[in-house]
Amino acid sequence: MKTKGKAGTILIIVGLLLFAAALFLTGYNLYDERRAGAVANRVLNVLQQQTSAGSSNDMQLPENSLPDQTELPDYILNPDMEMPTEEVEGNDYIGVLEIPSLEISLPVMSEWSYPKLKTSPCRYSGSAYTGNLAIAAHNYRTHFGSIKNLAAGAQLTFTDVKGRCFYYEVDAVEVLEPTAIQDMISEEWDLTLFTCTPGGRARVAVRCLKTS
Repeated sequence: MKTKGKAGTILIIVGLLLFAAALFLTGYNLYDERRAGAVANRVLNVLQQQTSAGSSNDMQLPENSLPDQTELPDYILNPDMEMPTEEVEGNDYIGVLEIPSLEISLPVMSEWSYPKLKTSPCRYSGSAYTGNLAIAAHNYRTHFGSIKNLAAGAQLTFTDVKGRCFYYEVDAVEVLEPTAIQDMISEEWDLTLFTCTPGGRARVAVRCLKTS
């Protein structure tokens, strides 16, 4: 009987430890989400001020030009050019992604890494100028946790750090295997957003086409 009692006590202790670990993990994840959301909001405020200024400057006509003269933007003349960046809090950003139907406005970092994804959505590959931009983010509620709810026809906007806007609409939402890395990069769509499902069992990819 004593042996059974000890075994029962051990099982109770193990169960309590597992429960405590689950509570800790849940609490940490919630903290991490709030922290990431706070960082994104700070960076967003800075970038929006800078892109507004950049947009105003880009609209100024060159000296000695006639009122009806306009110049093609450099990214149209040279779409393979590197996207400009702005440094905020030690990281380089290429612009701001907005999804009105989800009430999302997020800064997009220039390059991706797992540590950077804990701060902000990141460019995974491509460019808005060449029409093959792919953006990755964690499934935080403050980042891409809700993009799985986007429907075909939903509108998105990406604004680069010079204030130039690119408009898209959702064409399809796909669920991919977590190992299908190459499938997340496609020339068929102008913009792809992707994130992991809870637990990392699959990836959600939102495919978008440019509207203007």
